[in-house]
Amino acid sequence: MLEIISSQWPSLLSGLWNTILCSVIALIGSLIIGTFFALLEISKYKVIRIIGSVYVEVFRNIPLLVIAMAFFLIVPMYFTKISGFTAGTIGLTLYTSAFIAETVRAGINSVEAGQLEGALANGLTTGQAMRYIILPQAFKVIIPPLGNQFINLVKNSSVLAFVAGFDLMYEGNMIANDTLQTIPTYFIVGIMYLIITLPLSYYMRHLEKKLA
Repeated sequence: MLEIISSQWPSLLSGLWNTILCSVIALIGSLIIGTFFALLEISKYKVIRIIGSVYVEVFRNIPLLVIAMAFFLIVPMYFTKISGFTAGTIGLTLYTSAFIAETVRAGINSVEAGQLEGALANGLTTGQAMRYIILPQAFKVIIPPLGNQFINLVKNSSVLAFVAGFDLMYEGNMIANDTLQTIPTYFIVGIMYLIITLPLSYYMRHLEKKLA
C-alpha cells in the first residue's frame, strides 16, 4: 500500500482535487437551483407549481449515471463538445438539486404561514419576505437533511469515473488496473473520500448546534 501511495501520489492528488472541485461546484449549483425550484413548487400559480414539480420528479427519479451519460454523449453529438468532468458535474448538480428542492420546500412549509402574511401586511413583497424572514428560518430547520445531501453529493461525484472525469475514483480505477493491486488501491481511495466527507459531516453538526 505504501508503494502505491509513493508511486501513484500525483495521480491520487489530481483525482482528489477534481473530486473536491466537482463537489464544490455541484454543491453551490444544486443549492441555488434546488432553492429556486422549491420556491416554484410553493408558488400560488398552478402552472409554476407544475413546472417545479415536473423538474423535481424528472431528475429525482432518473439514475444519476443516466443523467451524466446523457450530457457526456448527447450534448457533444448535437450541441457542443464538453469534457467528461463538465458532463459529470452538470449531471450531479441537476440530480442533487432535485433532492435539495424537496428538502428546502419541506423547510419552508415548516415555517408558520402567519409569518408570511404578517410580512406582507407590513409592506414587504413576497420576494423580500422569503429572503429575509422565511428562508433563514427554513434553512435552520433543514440543516441536518441538507448536510446529508451534501455528503451524498461528494460520494456521488464518483459518477465522473464513468464519463472520464479524472476524479478520485477514475484515477483509482486506472491505478488498480495498472498495478493489479485492487484492494490496497481502493482502500486508499476510500480513505481519501473520508478525508473529504468527515470534516463536512463534523461542520454540519457544529452548524446545527450553533443555530439551534
